[in-house]
This record gives sequence, C-alpha cells and structure tokens, in this order.
Amino acid sequence: MSNDRMTVVPDFLGELDAGVFMNKIAASLNTTALGTLNNGGKGKVVLTFDIERMGNSVEEKRVKIKHKLQYTTPTPRGKATEEDTTETPMWVNRGGKLTILQEDQGQLFGINGATDGKLKAAQ
Repeated sequence: MSNDRMTVVPDFLGELDAGVFMNKIAASLNTTALGTLNNGGKGKVVLTFDIERMGNSVEEKRVKIKHKLQYTTPTPRGKATEEDTTETPMWVNRGGKLTILQEDQGQLFGINGATDGKLKAAQ
C-alpha cells in the first residue's frame, strides 16, 4: 500500500472529538507523569478505538469511531483512575484512509468551467 493511502495519525487524532481528544491525551499524560514522579509507582495511559460501520449500507463509506481514553495515576495513598469515551464519524477513503471529510467528492465543473453534465438544473 502506498504511503499516500495511509491514515495520517496526527491528523486523525486531531480530528477526533473536534480536536478535543488530543488535548485530553496531553492532559492525561501530564497528570500521569506528574503523579508517577511525585508518588512513585507506575502510571498507565490506554487509548482504545472501536470502529463500526455507520448504517447498513456498504456504499455509505463512513464508520463511527468510539475513542476511549483511560489513565491511572499513582497517588500518596493508592491510585486514581479516570475514563473518557466519545465518538466521531469518519469517512473511509480509497485504501482505507480515514479522514473527517470525504477525499473524492466528484468533479463539479469541467475544464471549460461548465458543469460536468451529471448535474442537472432544477426545473
């Protein structure tokens, strides 16, 4: 598979939950690292992605991605755990590349600026 058909991971993470998910990852990493440093023990950050098709049609080419962030932070008397789950719909483009917007939306205009003939004016 060519590299241009691969999902661009930083873009993918940036689109989840309208960009908020990446901030949640950063905050959980900071909290876990600080708790581990101050209290000893081990911290843990886990990302889980559950992907399911939207609708019953294969032709729709969209999936629903449920993204879960779970982290455990050492505390002075044990540990604290938090979990956050949200979902984002995404397009599955050629080769399986995931994007928030569909890559190929068809050709609206021909080379001369006229419509491509597939579009008809409403009468």
